[in-house]
Amino acid sequence: MAKAINTIHRIQINEEDQRKKDLLEVENALVENKAAILESLKVMQNMHERGILSLLNGLFGQGDKVMHVLVKAADKPEAANTIKNLLLMMGTLGTLNVQQLEPLLLKVNSGIARVAEQKDKEKEMGYLDIVRSLKDPEINRSVTLLLDFLKGMGEDTEQLERTTQLPEYQQHQKDGSARE
Repeated sequence: MAKAINTIHRIQINEEDQRKKDLLEVENALVENKAAILESLKVMQNMHERGILSLLNGLFGQGDKVMHVLVKAADKPEAANTIKNLLLMMGTLGTLNVQQLEPLLLKVNSGIARVAEQKDKEKEMGYLDIVRSLKDPEINRSVTLLLDFLKGMGEDTEQLERTTQLPEYQQHQKDGSARE
């Protein structure tokens, strides 16, 4: 009869075989992720050409000093006011109704383009020329738009200030029929 096995001897892989196995695994990963690796290398090359890698190396090499400078700069009252103002502006931008703002911005762009075309022409206008220009439909629309804008700026908006409601609900609140 055969003898019972009492001990199991594991096969030991020497360092050279383990190194070959690891290299093969890395090579397979490189081949499988070729596109991502090449794209990453392009990004790193662009960063190197623009000096960003040198900057990052310097920042990480002098991390404590850089952090100290940043903390000192952020500790100034002006920085606190800047951060507060940025947050307030972001909140205000969030209340703007962009759908209503877009046509106005397009008109402003059109007006700027016209001014750019006319900037080299020296043309003086008298009072009668200004009055006659009001008959021009484009100028009439612009003046009407400007007057409506000024009228809107003069409206009482006290009840709308410091609110977190969306702009479309703010208008209903003004009318006294706010939605919940």
